[in-house]
Amino acid sequence: MTTWTIAGSLTVVPAATRTDLLAEPVAKALAALDGVGVAEIDPELADTAAFCEAYGSPLGASANCVVVAGKRAGEVRFAAALVLATTRADVNGVIKRRLDVRKASFAPMDEAVALTGMEYGGITPVGLPADWPILIDQAVADSPELVVGSGIRGSKLLISGATLAGLPNAEVIDGLAR
Repeated sequence: MTTWTIAGSLTVVPAATRTDLLAEPVAKALAALDGVGVAEIDPELADTAAFCEAYGSPLGASANCVVVAGKRAGEVRFAAALVLATTRADVNGVIKRRLDVRKASFAPMDEAVALTGMEYGGITPVGLPADWPILIDQAVADSPELVVGSGIRGSKLLISGATLAGLPNAEVIDGLAR
């Protein structure tokens, strides 16, 4: 079992042993991955700053996943972007160019939830729709240990940046975050 130095006061168990703490698409995707932990949390503390303060996990080891949408010739294009919580995704620069759209913005909450099968505030790159690019900032990919969403607000995944960078459709991009 992996020892997570960033866990703070969390009780981390192998994710495969607690699929009840995962959104369904996340549980399916994690079946193919090793070395991923999950920890139950208070859903009211799912937002990054509150989570880090309550559980003693470093903010710099948290990564946030945002769903971005843009249109080109009437077609809506989606992507997920994963950046460290201490940074922001470059939506109207790097992501807009990668999606080849005129304008990119955060997808509406209800649409992001419906398309991912995950809860708002818990969306994670693990288990996203197969045709979406997963854009990962280089700093995330380089991190040995990270805390990310689990698909629900009541838990968090502990995972390495290398595992995230190895997901299907993952693209590591230097400068994705500012």
